[in-house]
Amino acid sequence: MRKAEADYIIGTMLDSFDNVSDLNITVGKMLQVESSGQLTGIDVSPAMNQLTPFQTEIIALNLISSDKRLTESLVDSGSCDFSYFIQGKARFRGNIFSQRNNYTIILRKLETKIPSLKDLSLPDVFLEVAKEKNGMILVTGATGSGKSTTLAALLNEMNESKSIHIVTLEDPIEFVHPHKQATFNQRELGSDYDSFASGLRAALRQAPKIILVGEMRDRETVEIGLSASETGHLLLSTLHTVDAGQTINRIVGMFSKEEEQQIRIRLAETIRYIICQRLVPKVGGGRVAILEIMGTNLRVKDSIVNGESEGKTFYEIIEAAASYGWMTFDMALSNAYKAGHITEENAMAYASRKAVVGRNLDRMKAERGEKTTDIENLSMDMK
Repeated sequence: MRKAEADYIIGTMLDSFDNVSDLNITVGKMLQVESSGQLTGIDVSPAMNQLTPFQTEIIALNLISSDKRLTESLVDSGSCDFSYFIQGKARFRGNIFSQRNNYTIILRKLETKIPSLKDLSLPDVFLEVAKEKNGMILVTGATGSGKSTTLAALLNEMNESKSIHIVTLEDPIEFVHPHKQATFNQRELGSDYDSFASGLRAALRQAPKIILVGEMRDRETVEIGLSASETGHLLLSTLHTVDAGQTINRIVGMFSKEEEQQIRIRLAETIRYIICQRLVPKVGGGRVAILEIMGTNLRVKDSIVNGESEGKTFYEIIEAAASYGWMTFDMALSNAYKAGHITEENAMAYASRKAVVGRNLDRMKAERGEKTTDIENLSMDMK
């Protein structure tokens, strides 16, 4: 198989739907694409109704172009990350991994257009987030929840309003930012640096005002990131956590028990915003981003240093600071339901506290004159 043939297969998969997010090439299955969160089989010519181990291996080797570093990573660790592009059509972030002695290929389509905060309909509080000068901003969520897209919109806002130097450390580069007000230097893992920790350590000598680290993967990266935040840099990064409390616990958990209190104090002083997001099925198709947004104040700092306790949970602190644009997932779900973006079923399914969301939805339905219960024909027993 030549590169042109691999490009034809990927191009056909990409053109099968308007909103393809991922391509899935797995032994024993058809070629599949993920559209609006659902996997769908794709027909190509000649037919590949049940992929063989040989077919997936040949496609995999073509995608990494027999690159020595990627091939060694695939053989030694069982997986490798890479970037791939089809000229004039699309760019992808890819992962090849071994399963039962066969190779599976996952390609995530990368958007070529840099999104703005307005394009993504992000809350106004993001304009305040983009004004931060130092500290740490974390965007968290599961794989595929749109963290990179949100960060790209934030960086775009900074690019349009600040004449500064921005360095990004990515695996791989997803959005290629043009020079506007800011000067961008984007570095890719593997070709420009060998690990996030070493790339971040080098970035401190490259005179940036803002540093983007693709992911806080290990203790060393977190430690250098904290140091960068403490020395006047603004650090943006991601974590695979579901809410603010789990984000703090994940970072603290990377360190020993003896270091815990010191790390909590450093986090309390450097955290500026924790933004957690989930993608929820949208009415009419597609998905909508539901956000939990927490900034920093004295109550937040106290809960980071001493841990959450009754009456001092991050959930309750965020609720009390709603006037600052902060919101819990449950508040965001209720707002999305009120705007007609999501169904009642999905609002309840994705809720953190179902009783809270249930009450909010009942109140909205009552205001619209809709039934809030299926119980009917009740009467009082006078005996």
